[in-house]
Amino acid sequence: MLKIGSYSFQSRLLLGTGKFPNYEIQKKAVEASETEILTFAVRRMNIFDQSQPDLLEELNVKNYTLLPNTAGAKTAEEAVRIAKLAKASGLCDMVKVEVIGCDKTLLPDPVETLKASEELLKEGFTVLPYTSDDVVLARKLEELGVHAIMPAAAPIGSGQGILNELNLSFIIEQANVPVIVDAGIGTASHAARAMELGADGVLLNTAVSGANDPVLMAEAMRDSIIAGHKAFRAGRIPAKRYATASSPKEGMTVS
Repeated sequence: MLKIGSYSFQSRLLLGTGKFPNYEIQKKAVEASETEILTFAVRRMNIFDQSQPDLLEELNVKNYTLLPNTAGAKTAEEAVRIAKLAKASGLCDMVKVEVIGCDKTLLPDPVETLKASEELLKEGFTVLPYTSDDVVLARKLEELGVHAIMPAAAPIGSGQGILNELNLSFIIEQANVPVIVDAGIGTASHAARAMELGADGVLLNTAVSGANDPVLMAEAMRDSIIAGHKAFRAGRIPAKRYATASSPKEGMTVS
């Protein structure tokens, strides 16, 4: 069970709704993923700009918990304003705080992320900040009272997978709130690895929406996250330099 603030979920896959070839494929992929949480950029929704497409129009949103994000914000003030607009529209009081500090790398601004998270916590939001794999920043965000930490595996949309397993493992090790790996996942093995390291969930979008077969990839991501989480719970054997026979020599018949 994945618990984020007062919310509880069976699925540990959080899925973005953008970049799909069409609404029909989006709908099938979402259903195949068995996700319970759909995330989207508030600025790209036509609830605020009627010229924008409604990314959720083909989905029965009553079946999902919506996780609006503040993508496009460059300052804490912008992020807070976007989050309040989403909440006022009745979307959800849970928000992914995203404050980008570099247009080229799309890396988050740590100072503005801290500021935005602190203000939104005061406003009563369930706060999930998107961060780099900065171990100290993750700790400081948790000390503020955020409800989950969302460190990037790699740059947004890059599909490179986990670039710094050590830092990610440090974040997971110290955290007392869910750690949801966000950004940079490219294929099912990346998602499984995140879960094997002890992550509580994975958020992805492009890896599914940009795949040759988004529906099949959604199934693969669903299954890999389940498998990775089971492997973490089971506890893997230690890696060894030399071979170890799987069958003991004791009791063997000598010919």
